[in-house]
Amino acid sequence: MLKFVFSGRVTERYIMAKVAYSLTQNGRIDYLVGTPRAQIIDRWIYVFMAVVFIVVALAGFIPDSVDKIAEVTAGKRPPFPLVLHLHAALMGSFLLLLLTQSWLVAVGKNGAHAKIGVASLLIVPALMIVGFILVPTIFQETLLASQTASPVIKEKLAAALTRKENVLLIQIRMGLLFPLLIGVALHARRTDPGFHKRMMVLATASVLIPAIVRIHWLPTTLPASPVATDLYMLLTIAPMLVWDLIRNRYVHWAYIVWGSISLPLLLATYILWDTQRWHLIARSILT
Repeated sequence: MLKFVFSGRVTERYIMAKVAYSLTQNGRIDYLVGTPRAQIIDRWIYVFMAVVFIVVALAGFIPDSVDKIAEVTAGKRPPFPLVLHLHAALMGSFLLLLLTQSWLVAVGKNGAHAKIGVASLLIVPALMIVGFILVPTIFQETLLASQTASPVIKEKLAAALTRKENVLLIQIRMGLLFPLLIGVALHARRTDPGFHKRMMVLATASVLIPAIVRIHWLPTTLPASPVATDLYMLLTIAPMLVWDLIRNRYVHWAYIVWGSISLPLLLATYILWDTQRWHLIARSILT
């Protein structure tokens, strides 16, 4: 009898813990955190999002890399700097880490998820450092080529430099958003798993623009405006957002936090884009 009562109390506490786990901070049930109530899509939506991000990255960078390797082989451009290879390896590692982590949670291996997650504390800072080295390196490479090029090529490279100065706005935005959103996500990993999962996805989406820009068959508003690439970035998170709204019937506060942090930087991008003042600032930063 005592054993039955004890077992019943343990079961009750387990159920209460699971229910508490499924609540957001405002007391509403969050069906996307992997509770016993969750449907299969609830558990696998984050894995799907990680796969989407990897597909976008491959669709953008593989054809672009093949073309540039051909140009290097033909002597039309210098070899890739080492920092570019490091950046590609780190970004690829992060995308694979996101896929692995989301899969581990989907199959219930939370212990392994917690252990492997420590790798993000190494990859994210390294990615940011390498990224801030890479941007001026690529710009100076183009600038140097323009100084010794023929008049026709020099004119094309000058236009490329102007585009790179504008793109610096996006790169700065990504450089600020990505570590900030990742930090917010990691801070909430124990207290609010639903927020943590969504924010990891949203943080990753914020740095997909370089891949999106390289998908040349997509209609674009560049170089006049980055609005199309930003809309494509929003499109990549649409599956998670739509399913979230269908299942929970409210906007999770992770999207509100993400929007509140992203919007000021987004507005700054559009206000400064292709202005003479920004070109002067960008040139001083990059050289």
